[in-house]
Amino acid sequence: MSQQTEQQARKEILDMVRDYCETYHNVKKPFEEGQRIPYASRVYDSAEMVNLVDSALEFWLTSGRYSEQFEKQLADYLGIKYCSLVNSGSSANLLAFMALTSPLLGERAVRRGDEVITVAAGFPTTVAPMIQYGAVPVFVDVTIPQYNIDVNMLEQALSDKTKAVMIAHTLGNPFDLRAVSEFCKKHSLWLVEDNCDALGSEYTIDGVRKLTGTIGDIGTSSFYPPHHMTMGEGGAVYTDNPLLNKCIRSFRDWGRDCVCPSGRDNLCGHRFDRQYGELPLGYDHKYVYSHFGYNLKATDMQAAIGCAQLEKFPAFVERRRYNFDRMKANLLAADSEGKILDKLILPEACADSNPSWFGFMITCKEGVDRNQVVRHMEEHGIQTRMLFAGNLTKHPCFDEMRATGEGYRVVGELTNTNRIMKDTFWIGVYPGMTDEMIDYMSKMLMEAVEC
Repeated sequence: MSQQTEQQARKEILDMVRDYCETYHNVKKPFEEGQRIPYASRVYDSAEMVNLVDSALEFWLTSGRYSEQFEKQLADYLGIKYCSLVNSGSSANLLAFMALTSPLLGERAVRRGDEVITVAAGFPTTVAPMIQYGAVPVFVDVTIPQYNIDVNMLEQALSDKTKAVMIAHTLGNPFDLRAVSEFCKKHSLWLVEDNCDALGSEYTIDGVRKLTGTIGDIGTSSFYPPHHMTMGEGGAVYTDNPLLNKCIRSFRDWGRDCVCPSGRDNLCGHRFDRQYGELPLGYDHKYVYSHFGYNLKATDMQAAIGCAQLEKFPAFVERRRYNFDRMKANLLAADSEGKILDKLILPEACADSNPSWFGFMITCKEGVDRNQVVRHMEEHGIQTRMLFAGNLTKHPCFDEMRATGEGYRVVGELTNTNRIMKDTFWIGVYPGMTDEMIDYMSKMLMEAVEC
């Protein structure tokens, strides 16, 4: 088969895929009350499906040209130098933390027994890498209605073992990056921004508006289907620090010392002429390991979907903001009749921020039963979610540590964290939601607090 014939065959296949998607996938039906409204869903069209099949036809099954394109485009969007594509947001958090343990960082490296300040009100994979490595998470409380770290407790959480702060921007709402950044700089601590629920969120610091994930030393993202954009499974780790990038890439790629991408040999020109550790002189650099690493790369098929999603991403962010604002406006308008604010606490953005909202968080006031409200929403087709772990230290994974009192530390009483575990839930604002869906959810929420 000639090259031209192959190109023609590929075009014919991709044209058919485009037609298939537009005929069978992009069929939008008008919303009817009672129809199931998920808290999140994929938003895509034929571009993603065509990219996916295009990659499949190449049959380059690991990371390749689409992966390189995605890393460059995401780095350009974020305005940051280095971006590494990985197979999940959880892997991104693992890499971000493990990079801080590298011997290449000298005295600033996190060692076993060192402490990392974080919160218990969030998703477990922000904390899991610390515990798995043998570092000690130090949990502080959060604020309501921002649902982010209480920065007034940072100094109290500090000890001579503190090496880093690793926390998430909760449901797209940035934490107080000014206060946290100043604290980290004052005490020479690493700052990792878990940006998995907040891609596209903005924060103004020193008069400059920046995207979250780019202000700390390392940022992470997730591309799981419910997130701000998707490639099925996938994630990213990004930084402006070349040494941290070297550590991230090494841990991602089996722990190897070599930076040559898969399928490319001897880009540096020194593959067989260097001395490493106690290996023989000239040992193949592609098989020299400077870290105890993993294989956390994504496939090119995932990246192909991500490249198409990135083209749509700015519109996704704007629609999330629009949906959040419409929901809140609906509820505040109803409050003129005394229906909402005496029963529910509505979410508020962090000062100096412009969130890319992942969800609409609601805390029930005294006398309002969250379970009853949630049951009403679910019975009327509206999917709800808790704030992930609620209080992570209450979960079975902490049973052994809780019994011994070792392996983690709690500062204060975690009063708001425990309240969130008991009284808080959230509903979605994903970009596929229509005005009719938002208005229906508002209506059902108002009904729920009157039950």
